Amino acid sequence: QAQLAESGGGLVQPGGSLRLSCAASGRTFSSYVMGWFRQAPGKEREFVAAINRSGSSTYYTSSVTGRFTIARDNAKNTVYLQMNSLKPEDTAVYYCAAGRLILFSRVVATTGSEYDYWGQGTQVAVSS
Repeated sequence: QAQLAESGGGLVQPGGSLRLSCAASGRTFSSYVMGWFRQAPGKEREFVAAINRSGSSTYYTSSVTGRFTIARDNAKNTVYLQMNSLKPEDTAVYYCAAGRLILFSRVVATTGSEYDYWGQGTQVAVSS
């Protein structure tokens, strides 16, 4: 029963940066694929980024490619989302998620229902 806790959200101007963190409980963090999803007001939840167990492979949604970086530190039971060149359209509640995905492919890793555990979310607001 993994527990996830996001932090690092806040208000930032367009072009600015934020780093989100997600700390996980438990002894088996390295057994989980980790993902970031976001939900803007009035919008459906959407996939943002995912990283495999070892951190050797990642996926991103096209709108954040080149601006966001997902990383993990298994020794610290933490996954990060570094967000640079932020745009107003990035405004959303960001959620981290953990799942024991059998296959780390784009179609599987981008599917929210593949993840078993979710954090409470952290608000990111990009506005001038």
